[in-house]
Amino acid sequence: MNSPSVLEVRDLRVAFAGESRAPLPVVRGVGFALRRGEVLGLVGESGAGKTATALALLGLLPPGARASGSVRLLGTELVGLPARELARLRGRRIAMVFQDPLASFNPARHMGDQIGEALRIHQQPRAERRLTRGRVLELLAGVGVSDPGRVARSYPHELSGGLRQRAMIAMAIANDPDVIVADEPTSALDATVQAQVIDALESARRATGAALLLVSHDLGVIARMADRVAVMYAGRIVETGPVDALFARPRMPYTLGLLGSAPRLDAVVPLTPIPGTPPTPGGAGSGCSFAPRCPLATEACHDAEPQLALRTAESPSGDFDAAAEPAPVASDATNLAEPSAGHAFAGRPEHDLPEPHMAACFRPDALAGRSASALFPAAAVPPPRIPPGRAPGGAPLLRVAGLAKSFPPPGRRGLFARRTPRGRVALERVDLEVGRGETVALVGESGSGKTTTLMEIIALAAPAAGVIEVAGYDTAALSRADVRKLRGTVQILVQDPMASLDPRMRVADIVAEPLRAQGAAREHVVARVPELLRRVGLDAADAERRPHHFSGGQRQRIALARALAVRPELLLLDEPVSALDVSVRAGILDLLRGLRAEQGPACLFVTHDLAVVRQIADRVAVMYGGRTVESGPVDAVFGAPRHPYTRALLSAVPLPDPVAERARTRIVLPGEPPRGEGPLTGCGFRRRCPVYAALGEERRGVCEREPLAPVGADAPAGHTVACHFPYGSKGTSGHGGTGSPVPPRREAEELPPVS
Repeated sequence: MNSPSVLEVRDLRVAFAGESRAPLPVVRGVGFALRRGEVLGLVGESGAGKTATALALLGLLPPGARASGSVRLLGTELVGLPARELARLRGRRIAMVFQDPLASFNPARHMGDQIGEALRIHQQPRAERRLTRGRVLELLAGVGVSDPGRVARSYPHELSGGLRQRAMIAMAIANDPDVIVADEPTSALDATVQAQVIDALESARRATGAALLLVSHDLGVIARMADRVAVMYAGRIVETGPVDALFARPRMPYTLGLLGSAPRLDAVVPLTPIPGTPPTPGGAGSGCSFAPRCPLATEACHDAEPQLALRTAESPSGDFDAAAEPAPVASDATNLAEPSAGHAFAGRPEHDLPEPHMAACFRPDALAGRSASALFPAAAVPPPRIPPGRAPGGAPLLRVAGLAKSFPPPGRRGLFARRTPRGRVALERVDLEVGRGETVALVGESGSGKTTTLMEIIALAAPAAGVIEVAGYDTAALSRADVRKLRGTVQILVQDPMASLDPRMRVADIVAEPLRAQGAAREHVVARVPELLRRVGLDAADAERRPHHFSGGQRQRIALARALAVRPELLLLDEPVSALDVSVRAGILDLLRGLRAEQGPACLFVTHDLAVVRQIADRVAVMYGGRTVESGPVDAVFGAPRHPYTRALLSAVPLPDPVAERARTRIVLPGEPPRGEGPLTGCGFRRRCPVYAALGEERRGVCEREPLAPVGADAPAGHTVACHFPYGSKGTSGHGGTGSPVPPRREAEELPPVS
């Protein structure tokens, strides 16, 4: 029997006040239904209306925004409900997990008090604070917090992003709501922390039986968690269906482009950035909003806007039922997709109706047999190559050996800092090399020391400990004149391009700035700027505009043009695509991969996205707690990871493929990464290490006492690992990040020599 919907949304419309007082439509006729216990994933590019839809459900739209249509929660209409009555339902019947928990919590109150307040405010009669403390600890423990007492006593700023997000999930489920709305709950988190939050969210959904609306741009997260998917574009749902069917056979060109833009951990694939940009609110014409970007668009697509059409059980070939009424999105509850009985998560309700797959497209048949790379222009996958890797004389372009860095504790500066020289330890031992023309990725959780390593390199100064050599020059011995000469050799691209671009300057002046600093002739500068803009995919006419006129991806292209202006030999990239949409990110990665194919500058690429590493890097160095714990060619490290931390990182990255994602084995690390408390004797990872936990007492002593140094896991391939038991506790290393087992090793060979 079909279960009733707990949330029904019909013809939801949201408009923001525009500068000309004319309302700007952000959400245009969205409709869907959620049944108890199911997960609906809402995906799309920035500006599609996903967050506005989520906020409208709870009546949390910003001032000046207006919502119309119908949102019924267990039969109660929420649109137009008085604020006092709506407040009674929020947190009790419908709850929200926000994208940025730090901005959502009160910074002046303990976490436990804020979670307890969510409990007490809906209790009648209202309980005392002391009576809710036990329940707060239970909630925190239920979402995977290992030390709930400490978290409850902490202020928001004292916790990591993952802990704050789990605390917000605990607050959301405090009153066993019927619906949970999660808006990008994992967007800014590392892979391992993301895995913890996904588990916490799924545990919360199971514990409460709530329906979950999951808003995300991460297609891997959607593939893992969702029963159904709704794809939004220009304020409308343009395709919806069960997760398996939609990922396997999308029926809307936009959906196919999104899936083709997502990098995969398990293979090097051509990424397919969707050309053009989405329309601005109110900028969609009378026809299909995607028509200006669609290679299949016809005159009919420009004349009228297609409605969702239903694929029924009578059309197993995948063709759309021409007799299906092109009604507004999900206008009838019986036209809503049902949870799949064979989904990854047990305990979901089963239904006896087929799951419909609908798309708003006049030509869904034209997608039959087409891949994303065939539909959209995509760069070819560069052929495998062995980069030269060595400058004349055998030296790499960049060599970092034994790099260490610490910061004085708060309140101890200047003279007093010398009395506590270690302070907060940021780097303990970093070892890496970058050859000419080579791309090396530096990966690890937040706080592992990746960005600090980049800052030490770009400073071109003497490190506190260790060696940094750039183009054969030891930075500890550089004079001021030498540093000035090397400035053109090393350039950096930061995570937020807007923070590095002067909003008052024209693009031409921004790109020309490094050239002028190097004393280039005016004629050379005038000729070079248009050339650089065209090289990064911009138009020469863009030189007269200012940064705020561009999208995030375009601003990153401007920053890249500026970095390339002086023809650097080494490019340092600090999370250059982490804040971009999946399609925009594909365009930037396509551009960077093209630079590599052109034998452009060598790159040291800092990222927490291992799927991106698979697409762009030649070699990878994995960092944990300020140390390099594993390094080698990408295929070797990803195919046969030796360090337990690397295996956990790889297993935590979700694949944008529901079937493959469910078949994978995940390693969820307990606890939190170190926060610079100082060096531990022996291995600093042992507190979270699954291999250490499985060792006997005698072998644990090796991890606790013996120092670590990189050893050859595969010497011919240049694969090294800093681990006492790189083959696991019983002679095998378990499963790699792609699910492939690593060959076993004999017991006598299990413990490598300790240096």
